[in-house]
Amino acid sequence: MTTIRLTVGQALVRFLAAQRTERDGTRHRLIEGCFGIFGHGNVAGLGQALLESEVSGPARLLYLQGRNEQAMVHAAAAFARTRNRLSTLACTSSVGPGATNMVTGAALATINRLPVLLLPGDVFATRVADPVLQQLEHPAAADISVNDAFRPVSRFFDRVWRPEQLPSALLAAMRVLTDPAETGAVTLALPQDVQAQAHNWPAELFRERVWHVPRTPPDPAALARAAEVIRSARRPLIVAGGGVIYSAATEALRSFADSCGIPVGQTQAGKGSMRSDDPLCVGAVGATGTVAANELAARADVVVGIGTRWTDFTTASHTVFAEPGVRFVNVNVAASDAAKQSGVAVVADARAALEALGGALAGWSAEPAVRSRAAELSARWQATVDAAYATRHQPLPAQAEVIGVVNEVAQDTDIVLAAAGSMPGDLHKLWRTRDPGGYHVEYGYSCMGYEIAGGLGARLAAPDREVFVLVGDGSYLMMASELVTAVQEGAKLIVVCVDNHGFASIGGLSESVGSQRFGTSYRFRGRDGRLDGGYLPVDLAANAASLGADVLRAQTIEEFRLALVKARASDRTTLLFIETDPAAAAPPSDAWWDVPVAEVAQLPATRDARARYVKAKQRQRPYL
Repeated sequence: MTTIRLTVGQALVRFLAAQRTERDGTRHRLIEGCFGIFGHGNVAGLGQALLESEVSGPARLLYLQGRNEQAMVHAAAAFARTRNRLSTLACTSSVGPGATNMVTGAALATINRLPVLLLPGDVFATRVADPVLQQLEHPAAADISVNDAFRPVSRFFDRVWRPEQLPSALLAAMRVLTDPAETGAVTLALPQDVQAQAHNWPAELFRERVWHVPRTPPDPAALARAAEVIRSARRPLIVAGGGVIYSAATEALRSFADSCGIPVGQTQAGKGSMRSDDPLCVGAVGATGTVAANELAARADVVVGIGTRWTDFTTASHTVFAEPGVRFVNVNVAASDAAKQSGVAVVADARAALEALGGALAGWSAEPAVRSRAAELSARWQATVDAAYATRHQPLPAQAEVIGVVNEVAQDTDIVLAAAGSMPGDLHKLWRTRDPGGYHVEYGYSCMGYEIAGGLGARLAAPDREVFVLVGDGSYLMMASELVTAVQEGAKLIVVCVDNHGFASIGGLSESVGSQRFGTSYRFRGRDGRLDGGYLPVDLAANAASLGADVLRAQTIEEFRLALVKARASDRTTLLFIETDPAAAAPPSDAWWDVPVAEVAQLPATRDARARYVKAKQRQRPYL
């Protein structure tokens, strides 16, 4: 048997460079590069291996220099989402704080079902110098390190204590990364001494390996049960989730909805699965949904969920699907999601299932009134969006106006990206999607700080698309570091920083639960000791300029439009700064979200909020 003598770090890099995915006859590189921040846990192992790969390696793995470990993982997750989970990036960190900084990113990737490969450095396997710098000493178990924190947020976790363990760990990791039902964060913890240890590896370990991503067909019996339920519907509704986009099933969805005359509502991850101007597209559904989608949801007697995991925002905390006796059909590649809502479970790839359902329902269509009602409600909501875009709120513009201008300037295949605060909800309701990959809002974890790092990952994955990152001042302050990486890599971003001096979303939520926007504004401490003084003199635009971005400031919507056109025409990362009014809310969704209110309180506002909460709670249903 032919062997090659390499260190564990060198073998890992060479293996990753040779991995491919294949779906529908098209191949992709599985791991396109590796983000890394080096420290004593990985600089001599993976750091040296990545250097050799860059300088003289036979199979090059691109190295990307991160500035924040959490941001590296966010960028990798966004890269994977933009590539429909067929390609991703690896991330390596040092031992200790560098490693634990990646835990938040791991949770985001796993919750959103996005493949990322994490390679944190770890303590010495030999323990010859315990405790090493940054080592956690657990009194009850000497083999525990801080990397064990990755276990609950990873879909697969392994620690490579010896070189002989690396091949089996790598093969198991690739299997999970390429499994549509199981994918998420995969963590391989690498003791720092093992990374630098040499071993004779079988040459076949480094040959190109293709991981075939299947299109799981539906079980015929499950398909028949689903078709029977759909045929019985008088007021059906489709809820399209992220699985529709990841399986490249958008055309299959459009065809199925049109032939059966069924309106389509969309989750955050599923927005873009149909064009917004399609008469059967009623837009966002749930707590951040449109009035059109939620009205149809309230009266639907059969709801067909395709590629959705039915989060509380989609179901409006189990209140939006209000029809007595409503039944669900759940199409999902993951059996655990297909079984939700006590529906008829169809465990299958979204495109394969839609095509099979189309055949099973050939000749059947919902009553014409369903189609016409959807078109009527959709047109009515589009008029609401027009009004929100055209409002000229004074003295500061509304966030909806900013979104309207970005939607106007962006071209069909451009990407809008956001993650946390009030922006995702407003985008879900108001953004007009024209391309399946044009809407990128991280809302599974709704992680502040994802935006700029995610924008970097999306642009690296789609260098021919403009990426508009919409971020509030709160999220910007959480993590703006990857502006530096975007400038370094020439990965142009257009960052729209909306400054409302605090947290608009949580401020509104705080007010709704009777907490009077407490702790949600960036203010000086007043003489009475409370944080209710003047606004802090924070200049985020100046900060962005110091990180290497071009900066354009706007005071009015008209100035903002001119600046945005200029930024799109530029070839440099540009941040646009504009202040908005946090109290100027977007049109309501007429839906509810369950956030418990204090059961007893001295404040009248809280007592009033509790009374409203108890009343709203009565609408919740178990969907058993």
